Amino acid sequence: MLGLNAFSFADVWSPLFLAGILVAVSGYFVLIGPMAGLFGMASPAPLRRRVFFVTGMAMLYLAQGGPVSLLGHLMFSFHMLSMALSNYVAVPLIMLGIPAELWRAALRVNPFRRLSFLAHPVTAALLFNGLFSLYHIPAVHDYVMLHFAVHRLYYFVLFIASVLMWWTLINPLPERDRWGGLTKVGFIFLNMVLLTPACGLIIFADKPLYATYSDPDAWARAMGYCVSGGSAALLRSFGGPAFFEVMSPRVDQQVGGIGMKFIQEVIFASMLASVFYHWYKKENGQDDEELPESSGAKAAN
Repeated sequence: MLGLNAFSFADVWSPLFLAGILVAVSGYFVLIGPMAGLFGMASPAPLRRRVFFVTGMAMLYLAQGGPVSLLGHLMFSFHMLSMALSNYVAVPLIMLGIPAELWRAALRVNPFRRLSFLAHPVTAALLFNGLFSLYHIPAVHDYVMLHFAVHRLYYFVLFIASVLMWWTLINPLPERDRWGGLTKVGFIFLNMVLLTPACGLIIFADKPLYATYSDPDAWARAMGYCVSGGSAALLRSFGGPAFFEVMSPRVDQQVGGIGMKFIQEVIFASMLASVFYHWYKKENGQDDEELPESSGAKAAN
């Protein structure tokens, strides 16, 4: 399927990354189960939170270690799908899955307390969207893709920036949720606007922008970090990215930009509807006990 049959099981499914995900999920179940009392939890985390966390980790694995990750090195459209799943699906689900008691325990030992200003809505929006946009400048993107250590570090920093960005909308700590409905509405629109230039550059470019998806040598070097055999073997076997083309590089690029923007719009539109609904309920003094904390967090209780 889409060329995946040309690679080994380990190349497609990344067993080492999967093992790391399973260790993280196992640790989570230990913390919310047998060790729950150590964090002041009266009872183990409810099923809804567990489903959120496991689903979020599954999305993260699919995007960064499973087939979508490998396809993201073959086609730019799948690269953007990987980015969307990682930062707009996996992150909020994982955050919703972590009980407030665990967040409080983590923040008590947080060595970066002086950097808490990064969670301010405007700062967080500028940080995440700035890093995302910077990454998709062609020269930066190709450099990151061709340097494995930089690639891992950049993705990790972007993941943390995504957590900071989502904190305003699904703050799991009611006592720290100081932003009202109007601020959250503005924050959602700000994020929508900030991502538009990067997606516009990608969608309306009149030629392929990224060497790692069009130049055989650059593609083979980037692929060599995620599959067995090395760059030379990849070039001998496939000749370059054209071997896996199902659409032209320019169309693939456009599909990726449109897909990323579409996913962001759908997710933020749903968050906008949620914020408006809970804001309306609060303003009219209606019982809000069954509603999510900070437009989402209490739903996991």
